[in-house]
Amino acid sequence: MTAHAHTHTALSRLTLTDFRSYARADLMLDGRPVYLVGPNGAGKTNLLEAVSLFTPGRGLRGSPLAEVGRRLPGEALGRAWTVAAVVSADGEETQLGTGVETPGAARRTVRIAGETLPPGRLADHLRQVWLTPAQDRLFLEGASDRRRFFDRLVFAAIPRHAAHAQAYEKSQRERMRLLTDEAGPPDAAWLDALEARLAESGALMAEARATTLTALQAEIDGRGERPFPQARLTLTGEWEQMAAAGAEIADIEAKLAAALAAARPRDAAAGRALTGPHRGDLAVIHAEKDRPAAECSTGEQKALILNLVLAQSARLSRAESAPSPILLLDEVAAHLDRTRRAALFDEIEALGLQAFLTGTDEHLFEDLKGRAQGVRVDASGLTQLDPK
Repeated sequence: MTAHAHTHTALSRLTLTDFRSYARADLMLDGRPVYLVGPNGAGKTNLLEAVSLFTPGRGLRGSPLAEVGRRLPGEALGRAWTVAAVVSADGEETQLGTGVETPGAARRTVRIAGETLPPGRLADHLRQVWLTPAQDRLFLEGASDRRRFFDRLVFAAIPRHAAHAQAYEKSQRERMRLLTDEAGPPDAAWLDALEARLAESGALMAEARATTLTALQAEIDGRGERPFPQARLTLTGEWEQMAAAGAEIADIEAKLAAALAAARPRDAAAGRALTGPHRGDLAVIHAEKDRPAAECSTGEQKALILNLVLAQSARLSRAESAPSPILLLDEVAAHLDRTRRAALFDEIEALGLQAFLTGTDEHLFEDLKGRAQGVRVDASGLTQLDPK
């Protein structure tokens, strides 16, 4: 598939084999939003997780690959599993597949149009943004959760950010092994090389985060009065702030390399790296109340997070030479009042995006009926709901 400007992307079929609770599931899709209803534990989130694996990384749950294979009582390892999809982009269809070929495998295989390719190539065909119940306490937990959430928004807009983050983490682990090795003094030349790699990938990460935040804030500011609260966003990390202030990547890289070299004794004593883009944070202010998100009500926090996700989705839906995003919203509707629920559904429809939403009660999706595809998920399998 060659992406064109404003490419409308949607799944037209999803097939699971030995994935989580499913021995086999086959879901035909018509490109509209999809709401999945059923009791807790029926497998709704498993379907969203399957879709999320058509991105680099571990998907929306972040689970090790060995855990997602179906496992019967008494089986020590999850079975080999596959998830396949047909993606339609402006009428052109592409077959995608991913899975593990042996139980307990640490790496998954990705096939695109029958060709085995690196997972990063999935971003050529699908971009995804998701929101899950695990993010409900985003503003109350540690900075690492907010970094992961924001990096997911960055990945969707700038896919190469994932590779830079992975390279940074790998070099950081190797550097810390050298610094904490009790066998003797670390090799200075090897540390220099590792810190040069760290500085290169770290500077690129900081630049991508700053670019995304600037664009996201502009999108939020331009959306006007809406049922979702407006937000003011700031990246608090030193390196992201340098990038936001207009510093050249080469200058950020040089300063970061020098800071890492100077921090060797302190990092060795602490047993962890104390400087770098892995230390940054996302600060969110409720604009109307001029209060940090952490001081807002649970409902306001949920609405703030959802507004960030919708704003990024709106940006991506207009992006040139890129697939339109797919939204995965797990148990979001239940936490919104009727007005905000209706506004969410209207916005998804107005953006023309395929979204997957889950909920235990069908009445939560009354305002979507006739505009979306309903599927009941229960012990008997997947059943298409009457659209009326």
